[in-house]
Amino acid sequence: MTAKTHQNEWYADGLPFQCMECGGCCTGAPGFVWFTAEEGRAMAEALDMTEAAFHRMFAHMFGKRWSLKERKTQHGLDCVLLDRETVPGKAVCRVYAARPAQCRTWPFWPENLRSPETWRQAAKQCPGINQGNVVPIEQIRIQRDATPE
Repeated sequence: MTAKTHQNEWYADGLPFQCMECGGCCTGAPGFVWFTAEEGRAMAEALDMTEAAFHRMFAHMFGKRWSLKERKTQHGLDCVLLDRETVPGKAVCRVYAARPAQCRTWPFWPENLRSPETWRQAAKQCPGINQGNVVPIEQIRIQRDATPE
């Protein structure tokens, strides 16, 4: 059994989730949005820029890892790639199709799936949790296990 395998998957029947494009998962307290070199290349390509320019404008290094920058807004610290202007009433990612694994796997992070209580806590911050279609356990496992540590 790997470290990410859970013996008691209380969410065996799946969990409902539908992104509401509110930006809640992309803003708040200071944090990190880690990305790999491959993800950095994909985001740079999505923005039609060189990797070097992407890193200068949108990222900073902590230790040996890259993270997306944040910018202060009325909502808190937004990810530098969060766009609240283009679609009125929505917060959308400028590189949605190329976003890092950390973003693609929300809200199915191991810390949110520890228990029904941790899921309820995450739902207080994310209006899409417990909304929409049920995501089957197989998809939850894929996303849970793809979450960077």
